[in-house]
Formats: sequence, C-alpha cells, structure tokens
Amino acid sequence: MLSSHSIDGIKTEIKSIASRIEKDVVIMEVCGTHTVSIRRAGIHSLLPPNIHLIAGPGCPVCVTPTGYIDNAINLVREGRAVVVTFGDMLKVPGSEGISLSSYTGSGSVRIVYSPLEIFKIRETVTKPLVFLGIGFETTIPTIAAAFLRAAEENKEDIYLYTGFKTVPVALEALLSMPDSMIDAFLLPGHVSVIIGENPYREVLEKDGGIPGVIAGFEPDDILIALLFILRQIRKGTHKVENAYKRAVRPEGNSVARDAIYRLLEPADELWRGLGIIPGSGLKLRQQFSGLDAKHVFGFKEEYNYEPPGCLCAEVLQGKLSPLKCPIFGKTCTPEEPVGPCMVSSEGACAAYYRYGDIKV
Repeated sequence: MLSSHSIDGIKTEIKSIASRIEKDVVIMEVCGTHTVSIRRAGIHSLLPPNIHLIAGPGCPVCVTPTGYIDNAINLVREGRAVVVTFGDMLKVPGSEGISLSSYTGSGSVRIVYSPLEIFKIRETVTKPLVFLGIGFETTIPTIAAAFLRAAEENKEDIYLYTGFKTVPVALEALLSMPDSMIDAFLLPGHVSVIIGENPYREVLEKDGGIPGVIAGFEPDDILIALLFILRQIRKGTHKVENAYKRAVRPEGNSVARDAIYRLLEPADELWRGLGIIPGSGLKLRQQFSGLDAKHVFGFKEEYNYEPPGCLCAEVLQGKLSPLKCPIFGKTCTPEEPVGPCMVSSEGACAAYYRYGDIKV
C-alpha cells in the first residue's frame, strides 16, 4: 500500500495532467470488481470533471443471455437434471421473471464454491448433473480442470453447459461500435493473471489503438493505473501497460491456459447487451462432446431479452450510467432485481446501489 503522501502526489499529478488535456476523457473499467472498488472507495469523486469512468461488460452473470437462463430453468422445471451453479447465478431472472432461486428447496439446484464439488454431489443424486459454466478467463481454468478430470475418470451423467466469455475479443467489439466514446481501458487484473499482456496488445495497439492499463483492485492500484492512462493520453501514446506487476506476468499463467485449451476451443458467443461476438466464447472440443450439455439435452437457441424498463444492455455497453435507468432503485433493487446488472455483486447497478455516490 502507498503512503498517504504518495497517494496525494498521484492525485495531484492526475489533476495536473487532466488540466492539460483539452477534451473529456472516457475510461471504461472493464472489470466488475473494479467498478465495485471505485464506487466503494469514492475514486470517481477524486477525478477532475473532464475524466469520466464508465462501467463495462466485465460481469459474467450480467452478460449471460436470457436464453441461457431459460434453458437452465427448463432443465429443472422438466425434471431432466440437477443444475449445479455458483451462487451469483441464482437470482438472474429468465424471460418469465423467475430465476433458479425459485427451485433451491427442491434439491434440483445445487450451489457450489468449487467445480470439484460436482463429484460429491454426483454420488447423492440419481439425475444427471449439469454445471453452468459461465465466467471469464479467471474462472474458466478451475472449471476446465474439473471436467478434464471427469473425462479422464469416465464419470457418467456429468455435463457442462458452456457460456464462457473471453475479454480481449469483447474489447475489440466495444471499440468497433459506431458510437463508441471509449478513450482508454482499465484492464482487469484477475483475467490478466491468466492471459498476460499480449492478448490485449493484439487488440488495443493496432490501427492507432488506445491506452489500456492492467490494474489491481486496491484504491491505490486503480489510481496509479488511471495516472498511467492519462500520461499516455497527454503524450498521444497508445499501448498496453501493466500496473499490477506483483500479480500479473507478461506471459500470464501457461498452466491455467493449457487446462482451458485442452478442454475448450474458441467459438462465437452471444453476449447480453453486445450480441454475438465472433470468437469470443469457448466451446467443448469434439473429443469431449460427451460432456456437452448442449448436445445431450438439445437446448433451444439462446437469445437476449430485456424486461420492460430495464436498460442493462446500455449499461453493459458503457453508454449509460446505472443512475440513468428509470427503474434503478425503484422497481429494480438487489432484493428484487429486474435485470442482471442488479443481481451479481460485480454488477454495475448493484455497485451503484450499494455504495451510492460516495465521495472522498
């Protein structure tokens, strides 16, 4: 942690550089954990008026399409499988307004903290197990390791419903939007531990590019990364920098990536708010098709659906502050969420609701 004197120096330099940038600067915090840290610490209130932070699509639950949720709910409703999931998926409403939480007392929905728990659960149930595989590069390696084990041990009736997303390709999609206003990215530290620096360079440093800085999650980590971004904008440089070197190596974690790509391969993927992004997802390789819930259960094609009044799609694109949504904090709260951005602890709407407009 930096001393208060050092932090004061960073804040002073940020204000000094911002005063010499003759335009508004829009910086997207890609990661939902960054959004939470920024709102909780009041970092947004420390920035000069021409520096704007916007939330992005870095919440796995939030970008999971409605059709995926409906397919999972239908598995349980029809009694075809036991659905196993991390807890943050439970309250995401499907197209009918109900969620998996409605079935938690039935024994057909199981919450886990680790994917490896599927093996113990399998011993206690008679129906097939379907694990909801959502997440970014941070979460995917542990899920991949569990299902590689399932394949090696020839475990029966354990299936993976893939809904994985990869971050760098999504950044390219955000920048390609015709009305994109993004000037720089605050890049996710956890994802970067796995993928390293180079995948971002392939996206952000081509065709002129924009700055991207990998950041940790403490307030001083974020302030340092924002300073790096503003230095680049002031100088007119556009590159990827690593401000989280105590955790992120340039090459990332090759062991984790090997687990991912032994089991999975790139695929087109539907994102809530962003549509289909070619090559942004991961599907099971052909040799592991016996583990594929999509193949075994014949799910309906996934789709996006936004409940009336819900503007999660615009929030995920960085076009709208949660505070501008007409149902924010009214009919949509963490206790009674209408859209997924209010469900997950990493969701932008949940962060804005929980921490309000904290200033420091």
